[in-house]
Amino acid sequence: MRKSLYYFNHKNLQYEKVKPTIKNFLIRGLSIVFFGLLFAGGVLFVAYSFFHSPKELMLQREIDQFKLQYEIINEKMERLEKVADNLQDRDDNIYRLIFEADPVPKEMRQGGMGGTDRYEKLKGFKNSDVFLNSVKRVDELSNRLYIQSKSYDEVFNMARNVDEMAKCIPAIQPIHKRYKNRITSYYGYRIHPIYKERIFHDGLDFSAPQGTDVYAAGDGVIEMASRSGYGYGNKIIINHGYGYQTVYAHLMSFKVSEGQHVKRGQLIGTVGSTGLSTSPHLHYEILRNNKKVNPIFYFFNDLNPQEYEEVLSTASKSTGVSSF
Repeated sequence: MRKSLYYFNHKNLQYEKVKPTIKNFLIRGLSIVFFGLLFAGGVLFVAYSFFHSPKELMLQREIDQFKLQYEIINEKMERLEKVADNLQDRDDNIYRLIFEADPVPKEMRQGGMGGTDRYEKLKGFKNSDVFLNSVKRVDELSNRLYIQSKSYDEVFNMARNVDEMAKCIPAIQPIHKRYKNRITSYYGYRIHPIYKERIFHDGLDFSAPQGTDVYAAGDGVIEMASRSGYGYGNKIIINHGYGYQTVYAHLMSFKVSEGQHVKRGQLIGTVGSTGLSTSPHLHYEILRNNKKVNPIFYFFNDLNPQEYEEVLSTASKSTGVSSF
């Protein structure tokens, strides 16, 4: 039973019963509610800060498992990327080098996948950056492996045609054997015999009597057989395929015609002194993928190791004035 409250009335010197008002009732009720809520909030704070519900514990275990799987996937991705790097390095620096082929362009290997909204559906989430990074790495690796697969298909085709390719590469000196060692001007800078200026020489000059036989350095097709009184004079250009061409300049006569197929060692013309020339000689050039290269490195079928070393040594020391 609820106890009654009394107060002392100084006017009549008696105790009188306190009559509760609505205001007092509201204040007391609100106080109880406030302290109740405060107590409940403290209990909830402690519970959520220091204790976990079974559902939270289950979700936390799932999150930890996802983190572990993500780390494992990243490690696998790193290993696969290293494998792709190794395949690319072997392809560019071993296989293609063997077959005298250019490496796959860097722009092609690193080409984009295309599509501006390719990853649009993965954006806008709390962990979008993590998803985007992983998906992009997978796509880049897939693209690299696809291009590498295509590259190996090309290498395989080159391997099947290696015998034909070996016949086409210019691998002998293009002049009669009596004059193979009479190289009077090498690839590189020299003093021009007519202009008397230091000019880059794009090929080799073989000094020989007029009428000396000139031979094809490899199998191919006669791309040009033109006569001229200027520059290179009468010249023949052979297209050997596989990115190779050879030029034979200052000729006296032709033994072949344009469009004709020729074999390595076949007679194609004779030494002359046509065009810009001071004496009979053969000017010989090799082009690989439309770039002129040093012919001295392509005599491996024509010289033994000792002779080849001697030619290289002479070429590195040669700076004299010679016929053009």
